[in-house]
Amino acid sequence: MAFARTLLPAVLCLALTGVPAALPHPASAAAAAAPYDGQAGHESALFGVKAADHAAAQEFTVDGTRLSRVSVWLGSGAATGSVTAQVRRVREDAGSVVASATLDLAALGGAGAGWVEFPLSATVTAGTTYYLFLQASTAESGPIAWYGTTRPVPGSLTSWNYDRVYWGGWHAYDSRLAFHVNPTGSERCGETEPCYVPAPALAARTSGLLTNRVATEAVLPSFAVGASYVDGSNVLRLPSGRWRYLPDGASASAVVEADDPGALAQIEESRAWLAAGEVPGTTAAQRAASQRALLSMRALLKPGGAFAAAWAPPWEYSWPRDGAFAAVAFAATGHDEEAYRILGYDARTQRADGTWEARTLLDGSGPPDARKWQLDANGWVPWATWQWYRAAPPGGREERLRALYPMVRKAADYAARCLGPDGLPPASPDYWELDTATPNIGTAAPLLAGLRSAADLAAQLGMGADAERWGEAARRLSAAIATFFAPLGYQRTVDGEHGRDSAVAFMAPPFNAAPAGLGEALDSTYRALLLPNGGVSPGNDPSFSWGSYAWTASTSFFALAWAGTGEPAKAGAVLDWVLSKRNVLGELPETVNGAGLPSAVAPLGWTDSLVVLTALALQGAGRPTPPATRSSAR
Repeated sequence: MAFARTLLPAVLCLALTGVPAALPHPASAAAAAAPYDGQAGHESALFGVKAADHAAAQEFTVDGTRLSRVSVWLGSGAATGSVTAQVRRVREDAGSVVASATLDLAALGGAGAGWVEFPLSATVTAGTTYYLFLQASTAESGPIAWYGTTRPVPGSLTSWNYDRVYWGGWHAYDSRLAFHVNPTGSERCGETEPCYVPAPALAARTSGLLTNRVATEAVLPSFAVGASYVDGSNVLRLPSGRWRYLPDGASASAVVEADDPGALAQIEESRAWLAAGEVPGTTAAQRAASQRALLSMRALLKPGGAFAAAWAPPWEYSWPRDGAFAAVAFAATGHDEEAYRILGYDARTQRADGTWEARTLLDGSGPPDARKWQLDANGWVPWATWQWYRAAPPGGREERLRALYPMVRKAADYAARCLGPDGLPPASPDYWELDTATPNIGTAAPLLAGLRSAADLAAQLGMGADAERWGEAARRLSAAIATFFAPLGYQRTVDGEHGRDSAVAFMAPPFNAAPAGLGEALDSTYRALLLPNGGVSPGNDPSFSWGSYAWTASTSFFALAWAGTGEPAKAGAVLDWVLSKRNVLGELPETVNGAGLPSAVAPLGWTDSLVVLTALALQGAGRPTPPATRSSAR
């Protein structure tokens, strides 16, 4: 049973702070309108509905005999309280109610805005005029409002606003409120208009991913409310029961009926891909997070091998660092093709001198800007290549390694040449992407892992001179780290002036064999970086503040390091915290704000890969560590 006279979609959400309780003049309301998650702008009217002297109503007719639900566009500056929707036969008569439903604002997620559905159950008479009545109650000062449009809608019906102070009682108004009676299909939220979104949810820019393995599309937080992935896929089940997915060959998503053949084919394909590898975890939560992480990493991987850090404009680039971790996670879980594709991209985008740009456009055409390159890539990429080789199927493995070897050689030769007389690398921007005036552990530790990896790969291929050269460079660097960084507890820089750094974890497996005393350095650094929200910041450099934001990647460093150094209880506790910060779609965010909520972007590919590697380690399948001395050929 549909609403007999369909109204226009909901208008933009106005900023609620400071909005007067009285009905604003249409011109002022239009001036206050602001973009909301990309929706088109409309002139808007705001109807205050907070009790006891504010309410709104609109008449409607139906062409059937059952009333099952109504939906309204609601905005609330209050986090607690309730909102009641009633259907009345007589507008002013509360005794004429035929159906009523009350929703709790806290249960909706607190203050926010969007479409809200009120479940109702009543028998009505077709063609009879009824009145949808909305009123709210809260002890908070924040306004609660029902939004509509000031533009005439042909065939729509009169609305009334009840504001005793402003109007003296019920007053007919020539705008049309945004609502649906018995909404179906695209009239339901989550398809063309967002469901009610708690304001804190908008701390994150993205909430999930749709993909057809060529194109990728972000799921915005406003369209993730009430939605869930169909298990084992990137097909989204909407609150309406229909599905949203990115059809093969398309660049934009489509909403289809559940069990659509094209969507079903994608679900079957992604489940088969998962089944062809391993989904690690010792608990149901770990396995669920690992499955989602693998699917998200696959969605971030482009056909040419570029691996996007996340899917929002500032993150839609390929960093060698992020790609290296993704390649290792893919290889470790049996997805050899994806791992090798990333390494092939690294080989194609390596600069002539053996280094890499900080990040590249996803088509591999070059960097998006003049951001300074980072030396740690010369460690991460050889390390990832070694990890791929150790996990790769034996058939054809050596020939594929030989194809990558020129890349490894150029990277390792540059790393070896750059070491100074003291054995340390030069100062370079680290994974913080900030310069340091003296060498930093965020560069030195990855270079050590990379040189050891390159030396072992050379040994596998019978390249004795290369193996000796890089092995000697690794020994020099290891001795320098022991001399300059170890006494400081592996602080960020050798001058000891830039505080603790979560990169201390790069001295642990599966990057490097843990040196003596590393356990205390891990413990003390974790304590120093721990935030009230339960996660850690990348560092506590007194010259730079990360604020109250915990970084899920940095937090995960410790989980992986403790798993690799025989501290499973510590590792499990940290991993549990990270998994507790998954969003409504089960995605892992880049950061967690001071309120303990996901923020920035979700998913973040780097965190995804770290969670997968930690889950593997906790079930006894951790990745090997590059040997400190040259090994015999395997």
